[in-house]
Amino acid sequence: MTQKNDPTDQFRLDGKIAVVTGGSRGLGKEMVLAFAKCGADVVIASRKEDACKDLARTVIEETGQRALGIGCHVGHWDACDDLAKRSLDHFGHVDILVNNAGMSPRYSSVLDISEELYDKVMGVNLKGAFRLAAVLGTEMFEGTGGSIINVSSIAADMPTPIEIPYGAAKSGLHSITKSLARAFAPKVRVNCIMPGAFMTDISKAWPAEMVAGLEQSIPMKRGGQPHEIVGAALYLASDASRYSTGSIIKIDGGATYGMG
Repeated sequence: MTQKNDPTDQFRLDGKIAVVTGGSRGLGKEMVLAFAKCGADVVIASRKEDACKDLARTVIEETGQRALGIGCHVGHWDACDDLAKRSLDHFGHVDILVNNAGMSPRYSSVLDISEELYDKVMGVNLKGAFRLAAVLGTEMFEGTGGSIINVSSIAADMPTPIEIPYGAAKSGLHSITKSLARAFAPKVRVNCIMPGAFMTDISKAWPAEMVAGLEQSIPMKRGGQPHEIVGAALYLASDASRYSTGSIIKIDGGATYGMG
């Protein structure tokens, strides 16, 4: 029996519209499903349009919420504008934006980081997040408000030699989180989730010695499971975090303990 003034009610997202980039798999997929189960209608965006549409059908069938799958390469400015426009045209408003799309291609040495690789990593991880936040954040600010959630990485604070452009881009994402939190205050909250190593489908390609190293170096002795991102995402998307903005929340099993 639900009690009056149930504190869990503040985590509900009924009537909200959420746009999630990188939403067709991994952490993005978990956030999409969680938002829908809490009452939100969702826009699922990634470069793989078929995967977005497949997940949209799953959301509709399993939750009864409305869902729209859109193919979008967020590294392209005009594609971000198109995603924002299609989302607004379809649903009328957007209340939650999750900038989750990311990429970190491998390279063999610092000198092998080409201009193309550098620009692609910066485009997907930073430029697209900024453009979508600028466009949809302005719409939220001019409307009834909303929440923007950027998804960075512990590489922003603890970069390694194999992810130099990626770490730089995610560090930049921390910066725009803080600046946009002030630019859109007090109507739009802008926060960031900083995940550590999560065992998504991408982790299946990790060498066994890398996984063993994580188990030794992370205080929690394991990588995160994808659904373990959901608590932080729901908190930041919902009224539960109505006094939080400009925050960066680490979900890393203690990997960056002592780094702020």
